[in-house]
Amino acid sequence: MKRALAIGLAVLLTTSVVGMAAGAGATTSTTDAESSSTDATAEAYAGAHVAFDVDGDAVTGYEVGGDEAFSSVAVQSQSEAAADADLGADVTLKTLTDLAGASLTLETQTSASAEVESESGATMSAHDNERGTLVVESGGESQYVQAELGANAEASEEGDRVRVETEDREGVFLVVGDGEVTVNEEGDVSAALEENATLAYRSYQDGDRDEDAKYEESLIADGSAAAEVYVEERDGETAESAVTYGEETSAEVSSEARNEVAVTVDRTVHDGTVLLTTVSEEAVGSLENLSVTVDGEAAVEAESESELESAIEGGDTARYVVAQDAAAEGEATVYVAITHFSERTATISGDDGGGDDDGSDDAESDGGDDGETASDAEADDSDASDGGASDGLPGFGAGVAVIALSIAGLLARIDR
Repeated sequence: MKRALAIGLAVLLTTSVVGMAAGAGATTSTTDAESSSTDATAEAYAGAHVAFDVDGDAVTGYEVGGDEAFSSVAVQSQSEAAADADLGADVTLKTLTDLAGASLTLETQTSASAEVESESGATMSAHDNERGTLVVESGGESQYVQAELGANAEASEEGDRVRVETEDREGVFLVVGDGEVTVNEEGDVSAALEENATLAYRSYQDGDRDEDAKYEESLIADGSAAAEVYVEERDGETAESAVTYGEETSAEVSSEARNEVAVTVDRTVHDGTVLLTTVSEEAVGSLENLSVTVDGEAAVEAESESELESAIEGGDTARYVVAQDAAAEGEATVYVAITHFSERTATISGDDGGGDDDGSDDAESDGGDDGETASDAEADDSDASDGGASDGLPGFGAGVAVIALSIAGLLARIDR
């Protein structure tokens, strides 16, 4: 079910999960002393969205938005698990129901994330964003992962993914790289990861896992989106979370300038990728006239998946798409396709929502060496009604939602 697209936007910024724990909270405090929102102890983490404990050989009580998804998550190297007397040499994922996890240590924590290290060589990174993202990286050794569900949770297989439903949320496990995830004989989640593979969990409020969300999951699973960023306002301050899916990528996000978010992505591979960046209106100003630059040069607005793909596969010009969901008022996800790496900085900026169209076409008319512009921005209405069979990106071109969000942002400012 792999997609040919090598895209990773909406802020799927490729970020080293380990590096992210240190740099994801650039505007929000990143030290233990400053992380007033985390209420963390030596063996526990409690953020605005995510909370859990570390209890010897398992992460326990993993909650997103106050809803417990897992009672415990354990990880162990496959070699150690096979040698375990209870499992024997013929262990399979379906029969893997009682994994003796390796010892865990809560190594680092900030207001944006927490990292747990395992004696087996794996790492678990929890990210305090609206998705409650949990990332398990196998490191240099093959690993087993077992997640025992919370009391009100239920798991089911969905192709190459596993969906977990609780009272108020649903989440999805997916594998990046070589590995497999399934529902075991006791109804819990078991995964096998080969070397340098990743198991990721993303959570959604009931009804929020739409076609855009599934599209993002596909980009992550097939390696097209190596990083994902969230920038939101919390109690008058900007909170930032950067997630990476793979050890070859690291990401750092900052929002020091007014109405601007900058994401710096570094990869050890030359291949391009798509950044997934979710930004709030408070962070970037008006969502109606967002502009995107990469290393100071204007990116070109894309109309379709194939246009984004062209930027990844040998293109000369970075491209982007802005996706707004009417259900997520005051928020947008920007998919930025960056042509190549090593270190690149993508900047997303808006205005104060004053209705001034100056420069709204700058990114499009400045298209770069390939001479293409985004004046084709009149999105064909037929794409939206094509049921996903066309080349158009899911959920894009929703002009009514864009206008509604812009008006809402303006009224909010007038009201203030």
